[in-house]
Order: sequence, then C-alpha cells, then structure tokens
Amino acid sequence: MEATITKRQRVINAVTFQPNDCTPHDIWFTQDMHEKMAAHTGDPNFVAQTGQHIHTETLEQGFTEVRPGFFADEFGVVWNRTRDKDIGVIEGLQIPDITQMDAFEFPPVDEAYIHAQLRKLVDDDGNLFRVADLGFSLFERAWTLLGMEDLLCAMVEEPAYVHRLMRKICDRNMVIVRIAMEYEIDAFLFGDDWGQQNGLIMGPTHWREFLMPYVAEQYAYVRAHGKFAAQHSCGDLREIMDDLISLGLNIYQTFQPEIYGLDYAKKLENRLTIWGGISTQADLPYKTPAEIREITKQTLVAFPKGGLIAAPTHAVPGDVPAENLLAMLDTLKNQ
Repeated sequence: MEATITKRQRVINAVTFQPNDCTPHDIWFTQDMHEKMAAHTGDPNFVAQTGQHIHTETLEQGFTEVRPGFFADEFGVVWNRTRDKDIGVIEGLQIPDITQMDAFEFPPVDEAYIHAQLRKLVDDDGNLFRVADLGFSLFERAWTLLGMEDLLCAMVEEPAYVHRLMRKICDRNMVIVRIAMEYEIDAFLFGDDWGQQNGLIMGPTHWREFLMPYVAEQYAYVRAHGKFAAQHSCGDLREIMDDLISLGLNIYQTFQPEIYGLDYAKKLENRLTIWGGISTQADLPYKTPAEIREITKQTLVAFPKGGLIAAPTHAVPGDVPAENLLAMLDTLKNQ
C-alpha cells in the first residue's frame, strides 16, 4: 500500500507545482478570535484540531509591557495596544530625524533566543512544513523607528540616509538568517507590508531603489542554502510581482482576492505559490456559512495546478463568526 503523504510533503508539492492529493492549508488567529473559538468549541487547544500543515516560529523577540496596554519591542518602540491587542499603534519615534540615525543604537541580536526558537521549530515529528518567521524586516522596521511619513519623505529628500538605514537593518537581519540556515527548516518568511488597497505605499520606483537590493540579498542567501524564500506583505503588489519572482521568491503571503481577483492566479501559475486566498476583509466576517463553503471551494478550484497554501488572508480577526470559521475549516479538511 502506498504510504500516506505527509503534510510537509503536501506543502512542498504545492510550492514546487507537483501533483498533490489535496491542497494544504494553514490558519492563524488573533488573540480575540482564539479566545472566541476556544469558548465556542469548549477546547482551549482547538488549534490542534484544525489540520494545520505549517509549523511557524517567530524569531522576533517578544514584547514587554511597560505600562497597562503599552508594549515595547526589542528596538524600544512602544506600541499602544489598548484597542488592538495584536499589533497596536506606535507611540513616539526612536529616530526623530534620519540625519541623526547614527545616534540610535540598534539592539544586538539575541542569538541564544534565536537558537531556542529554531530548536522549538525543529523539535517535532517532521510531519509539518517548518517556517522560520523574521517578523518585521526592512520597510516596516524602518518606519517604526522613523515614522511612516518621515521615511517616505526621506526617500525623496535624503536618499543616502535611507540606504544607510536599510543597510543597517539588512545587516542585522542577515545575522538571524545565517543562524536559521543552520537548522532543518523548510522556508524563511520575511514580513514587510508594502502594499495598500491599490498599489504600493512607496510606489514601484522607490521600492526598487530602497528595498529591492536588500530583499534580493536576503532571498539569495535563503535560496543558496536550499530553503524556500517566503514573503508576507498585505496589499496590492502587482507592480512588483514579476520583480519578486525574478529575485527568487517562492511563496507569497498574503493573496487578497478582493484586490487581485482569483483570475490573477493564472498569471502566477508555475511561478509563485500563494499562501492565503480566503478574505478576512470582505468575506469571512460577513458571509453566511454556506457562502463561505462555496468561496473556499472556488479558491481551491482557482489553483488547479497547485501553487496554493489555502488560508485566510491574515490572522482571523475576532469579528469572524465562529460558524464561518468552522465552515471554511470543514471544507478545507474534507476536499
């Protein structure tokens, strides 16, 4: 009897456009939604029953609560989470003027922590696809230090300083990437939101000038070590999708159907694997369970030659009805 395919192999097949017995899936949750589903199912460990195909561990240091509802990251950026418990809004700037960036001292990489997270990632039975997640990488790390508006203005007014800042961020990232390549992982995920609902926040010209060289360096190192390169970015990346593919990107998270339309999948066929596809913006919070089942089926059908890791387009937010989440999950588990 032929051995049952592992979840890890299903993901590898999806990424390499090989025949598969079903489409792999992955679901992750905001804190609010996790609490809702635990209460709805009566199982605080309900995530273990979702049939996940991916094991992800973040290599970004945890946050420290500095006062009620306010949390500092390892760069000293304080996030106000009094309303948004999962991300929050930054308070104050670590680099008030980019021309004074050298006065800000980057935190050293906590290599012991990175190794500990990676050991957690590989300390499993090998059934799941293993992803090391850097968290904020280039653009997001820069704007959280400098401020979004000031960073965008500096791309026009102080380009040399922007390159210096990106170089420092990339060099620090590469310390972490090099450590990760020592472990038996499958993919390395870079997080960096570049898109908005229509087009790029900084536009394609500035993306190619200030981000592309460093993105290329990161992807190249991952690919040279036999791992898959994965990129998280919300929003519309159509202006640079071909650039990303040319740089060696294997997996794009996240594919928002309300932006791209499922027909866009044809343009990525045999070129790039999508991780996402089921909208947390337009569908999961608002449709009926029956509609969610149909939307999930349509998403699977849009990728007949593979290239899909089916998932919500972001961590499932707390406004999604539990019945909708279960309808999606049931459809994914019973293809």
